[in-house]
Amino acid sequence: FFCGEARRSSPRCRLERLTRRRAAFSKRADGTGDPHVAPARAPVRPHSLVGEVASPAPPAARAPRPAMAPLHFVNFTLQRPTSVVKAIYGQFSAPKAQELVVARQGGVLELLRPDEASGRLQSVARTPTFSVIRSLAPFRLTGAATDHVVVGSDAGALAILRFDADANRFVRVHCEVFGKTGCRRAVPGQYVSCDPRGRAVMVAAVEKTKLVYVINRDASSNLTISSPLEAHKTTTVVFDVTALDVGFDNPTFAALELDYADADRDATGEAVEETEKTLTYYELDLGLNHVTRRWSEPVARTANLLCAVPGGGEGPSGVLVCGENWVAYKHEGHAEVRAPLPRRRGYPAERGLLVTAVAAHKQRELFFFLVQTEIGDLYKVTLDWTARGGVTDVRASVFDSIFPAAALCITRTGLLYAAAECGDHALFQFRGLGDDAGAAAAAAVHDPELGDDGFSAAKVAPVFDPKDRPQNLLALDEPESLCAATDFVAEDLAGEGSPQIYALCGRGPRSSLRVLRHGVAVSEMAVSPLPGRPSAVWTVRATRADPHHRYIVVSFTNATLVLSIGETVEEVTDSGFLATAPTLDVALLADDALLQVHADGIRHVRPDRRVNEWKTPGRRRLERAAANERQVAVALAAGEVIYFELDASGVLAELGTKELGVDATCLDLGDVPAGRARSPFLAVGGSDASLRLLSLDPQELLVQVATIQLGARAESVRFVAPAGDDGRLEVCAGLANGVLQRAAVDAATGQLSDARARFLGSRAVRLFRCPVGGAPGLLALSSRAWLGYRPNGGGDARLELAPLSYEALEYGAGFSSAQCPEGIVAIAGASLRIFVAEKLGETFNQSVVPLRYTPRKLCRLPGSSRLLIVEADQHAYNEAEKQALAAARRVAGGDDMDLGGDDGGGDDAIPKVILQGPTPPADGKWASCVRVVDGATGASLELLELGESEAALSCCAVTFAGRGGEVFVAIGTARGLTFHPRAHRGCYVHVYRLLDARLVLLHRTQVEDAPLALAEFRGRLLVAVGGALRLYDLGKRRLLRKTEAQIAPTLLVRLEVMGDRIFAADASSSVHYARYVREHNKIAVFADDAVARCCTACCALDYDTVAVADKFGNIAILRLPADASDDVTDPTGSRLLWDAGAGAETKLQQLAHYHVGDVVTQLRKATLVAGGAEGVVYVTVSGAVGALVPSASREDKDFFAHLEMHMRQELVPPTGRDHVSYRSYYLPVKDVADGDICGEFAALPFEAQKRIASDLDRTPGEVAKKLEDTRNRLL
Repeated sequence: FFCGEARRSSPRCRLERLTRRRAAFSKRADGTGDPHVAPARAPVRPHSLVGEVASPAPPAARAPRPAMAPLHFVNFTLQRPTSVVKAIYGQFSAPKAQELVVARQGGVLELLRPDEASGRLQSVARTPTFSVIRSLAPFRLTGAATDHVVVGSDAGALAILRFDADANRFVRVHCEVFGKTGCRRAVPGQYVSCDPRGRAVMVAAVEKTKLVYVINRDASSNLTISSPLEAHKTTTVVFDVTALDVGFDNPTFAALELDYADADRDATGEAVEETEKTLTYYELDLGLNHVTRRWSEPVARTANLLCAVPGGGEGPSGVLVCGENWVAYKHEGHAEVRAPLPRRRGYPAERGLLVTAVAAHKQRELFFFLVQTEIGDLYKVTLDWTARGGVTDVRASVFDSIFPAAALCITRTGLLYAAAECGDHALFQFRGLGDDAGAAAAAAVHDPELGDDGFSAAKVAPVFDPKDRPQNLLALDEPESLCAATDFVAEDLAGEGSPQIYALCGRGPRSSLRVLRHGVAVSEMAVSPLPGRPSAVWTVRATRADPHHRYIVVSFTNATLVLSIGETVEEVTDSGFLATAPTLDVALLADDALLQVHADGIRHVRPDRRVNEWKTPGRRRLERAAANERQVAVALAAGEVIYFELDASGVLAELGTKELGVDATCLDLGDVPAGRARSPFLAVGGSDASLRLLSLDPQELLVQVATIQLGARAESVRFVAPAGDDGRLEVCAGLANGVLQRAAVDAATGQLSDARARFLGSRAVRLFRCPVGGAPGLLALSSRAWLGYRPNGGGDARLELAPLSYEALEYGAGFSSAQCPEGIVAIAGASLRIFVAEKLGETFNQSVVPLRYTPRKLCRLPGSSRLLIVEADQHAYNEAEKQALAAARRVAGGDDMDLGGDDGGGDDAIPKVILQGPTPPADGKWASCVRVVDGATGASLELLELGESEAALSCCAVTFAGRGGEVFVAIGTARGLTFHPRAHRGCYVHVYRLLDARLVLLHRTQVEDAPLALAEFRGRLLVAVGGALRLYDLGKRRLLRKTEAQIAPTLLVRLEVMGDRIFAADASSSVHYARYVREHNKIAVFADDAVARCCTACCALDYDTVAVADKFGNIAILRLPADASDDVTDPTGSRLLWDAGAGAETKLQQLAHYHVGDVVTQLRKATLVAGGAEGVVYVTVSGAVGALVPSASREDKDFFAHLEMHMRQELVPPTGRDHVSYRSYYLPVKDVADGDICGEFAALPFEAQKRIASDLDRTPGEVAKKLEDTRNRLL
């Protein structure tokens, strides 16, 4: 009620006046407030990632900085998320197709299909939705041949999608809006369930709201959807929803609910213990068109999953209720029948056994359920039932033990897809149905005195010993997954010339260190030494009808070697080839004749083994040659080109000669297009660094139709497959300076356009055609081998180039045999190698270094290629304790639990599965170790186990001042750490000496809270202890505390150091800028963030700028204002009382903000290729790798901003989520363009591409080139 004088005399106004006076005094003191005082000139600083400030100036010399130009970034997802949120099974692309649809973190829908030949899981299509996918369900209309996908997301709408085979993506059929956007507890989308007969869909929220839609078809057989019918119930929390199989009766849905109305009104909290969880049936009356709450009955408080039981004459109908320790059958009018889950031997009775995943399999006269618990054990659940008596028994038997899965899917062809929570996924084949009489099994228990807790279940549940080799499952494929990635570094530790990404991934015993290399993975099939150093290699079929190659032709400097391909590769002499001369080219002609071009002429081996020879005129020698099935072109010295064609009688006829005036350095004819008699053009590279296109039309034979000047001499030239449906070809030229030059060729006129260049290596580039992924591809060899292929099996028009993760090659050709249908044969030195390119479309290939426990942090040891990794597992025994438990069990006479040793049961031919070890009975038990890994070889050089439940949480390498440059290792640990409530039995900082990769403990120092972050600072150790920063020096018996400052209110989780500045990220109050004041030996905070961010990662970009990620999936770029100073007037920290709550006086500016859609666990400023652009690289908890690439110019910023705007208008969001709203989830997106949606430009129809390109004053090719060049700056 303040008014007039009362407001002016209030304490708040007095404080404001005092603050203004202090600010005015400060401005007068430094001259910034006096117009007669000239401001100090800012020092010139080198350029950095964000445009300014690469090295600090001394504090006394610092002056106000000039205002920085606005920044702009482009976000690229380099490695797509690999974790699976939801998975469903159905027939989506075609009738009788066995397919899976998985929803990945970040809103990507992916269609997977098991390959019947290889047994591997193939990715058919990916569709980004730019939304949070909360639920998935397959849906099929009655009489339809394929399934639709019903998606519940954060768009506030129910989306029904179908797969469009022509567009190779999911397209929207219906999108019914029902609420606000976002993952809200009262907005439906968390649960989706479809009636098995395809008549209705229920979509439910976490609380209260449930909507039912009636699905039908119109006269044109198009899917239609009705208005929503409400089935709400207030003050009710929903745990799961499923649709009952009731045949053709009214559709019925079952919901697992908990009514908290009484508990909400009770202030004492006693009603909470009496609250019951209920199973409720909702019936949709199709005649009256409304939903009724038909039946409700209490179930166990720990119930969390529902699975529909087959009905309609194939089963008793009802639901299977899964919870902790028990599975139960429930149905209206039927008594509950429940059975305990068998427990592992030694599993604590006080711990519950929670069911986390369930899958049902139904065949004619057979159905069963696979139920999985949190520790990975699979149980087969069957029901004994009769049509009249209902269910009489529920039987739960041990099926197998695998890793914990986020989703399980059983196909009709006997495959089980298990989407792992962390680590690699798996595709299994059923070897048996778990009918082994010796398997532990539990029957129904009808004792009403038994509760739902673990003690009650342990009394009646049988025990078993898990086996690390599955008894009923056989692993066919293991798709790689980086989930959950916790930390990474990008360094060239292997000395390969380009950085590798070393990422910590996984959880528990399935943890690993993944080494990511940019390029295509290679599987080597054979390596054979050769008698000398060859100069070229070709492969050729015996006839054009043969599916595989017959000969490998190897050319040396003075001879030719012909190898026959069969069960073995051996030399032959009856092939008809001339063996005493080097070969220039080999081809199989259209009439199945073989062609060999050598230095002295052309050898034509007819199908009846007659040989025709063409000799060069005047004893001149051939220098270059090119041939296809109907045409041959050869080049002599002085630039003379001679052209031949195969006539109807099978004779090579010389049709023309062309004098170029310069020496020809390379030739290519390309393949003959389908339905054509000849290839239309001859490409000729000249010694004058030019590329000419000559017409091969009989009316304009060898007439030059186009030319282009190259940056260097062309060493090799190749035509590649048509690029799209617009009648164009592409010609690629490998230059002597290591650049690959590409240009589009008009198939009618031969005009060249859309020229692109890419640097491939330090050696001249040689090009070879080879099939890749069922489509024509390109092999480019320089100092590194590169593979060009069409994504999506040739369905994509663009040619994508990726390096091969293989050693340098000199010559190559396509290779096909019965054992290797699509491979490459190549020459490396004096050896012949045959290999296969795998996992096309993946940006990185991986090599795996297994770890023992969940990795927490890693750092590089300075001056070496070694990595230091700290690992820690909660609720786990270390290796010594596991062995002691096993020995005690053997002494007691019990069977030894399988701990992953070599004595596991099962068939030795079946690969082992890493299982979770024994579980401690109480909280606060940890297993931890410190590991030193050689980054070049992946070998573990040192492994140090920590005992007494001590967990290693942080690490860093530090060089203390006055110790002669010796590198020490600091490890932050906590003993007996628990989180609910947060407590511990002691926290420490260990200091180790490094003696030839061995860790020798020097001493340890106790601290008051968990040290979650460590950093070296000016020859001392900076430790984050809770919310305080401490600076330590090295002592003889412990660390010596030099200074301390309480700078954050909660918990410091990240530390970054640059110069004399410290960037400290807090778990709830964003990042704080601090400076060490040497004169007072104090650490003082001089700036912080105005937005309270829950930080998960932090990276200093330069002296004033930092990148921060929070736990909600956002990345922000923050910078110190230009007029701010790090001079601290009160370094002692004794500020006024009212200043303490407001934080620092200077607030950071937000330069950029972007919502990634996943929790970022680490940020690094790095380059990923030698000579590439520097960017902010990040990894997420779901295994994605991305980067923020700064725009190089204002033109780039405008280009991406406008392209992103057009793409938002052209792309129809499958789930109905607005793209701008999604990228601005918590704060508006600022100065960051989404490179993922811009990359969808190539997937648009060509008319839409032309429309967008015209608005950008470019051609579609120029837009695609700009996108490619920007991405290539980073990779």
